[in-house]
Amino acid sequence: MTNLKPWSLPLLAAALTASACTPLPGADNVPPAAPEAETIAISVGPCFGFCPVYNVTIAPEGAVRFQGLRHTAVLGETRREAGNGSYRALAAELAPYRPASGTSAAVECDTAISDTSIYTITWSDPTGRQTVATHHRGCRVDKGQRLDAILDGVPAQLGIEGWARQVTRPGATRG
Repeated sequence: MTNLKPWSLPLLAAALTASACTPLPGADNVPPAAPEAETIAISVGPCFGFCPVYNVTIAPEGAVRFQGLRHTAVLGETRREAGNGSYRALAAELAPYRPASGTSAAVECDTAISDTSIYTITWSDPTGRQTVATHHRGCRVDKGQRLDAILDGVPAQLGIEGWARQVTRPGATRG
């Protein structure tokens, strides 16, 4: 190092510092994925008959909150754990129907039965920003029919099928 010029020391220090931040050949330099942070809520609205009316929410870690409103086996709020796998599976199934972040949109449907439930699917991020999709059950086109099938499976997928089961109580009105 006796041949170093006085001006070369800062250059050498800069080169060593830069090389310390350079990934090794073959190293995975992709940053880790951000944890899934959106809560998914599904609200099932009334129909002309005695359809179950309820709200269900699943958090990224798998915590489920069910609120039976009308014509459900359980009325009021109930909670359970479904696990992160249930959350990830539902998020993946609903992804094709998710509008752009922070917007609201209806799932396209040219032909639907008019007296069925309307579903509202809401993705909420930790800052409170919401993305909302609405869907009219009974859509007769491919995309809507596929979403109907997904939504029909949600109670079993989240373990709330017993709570969301349709129950008609004496004196209960339609809708």
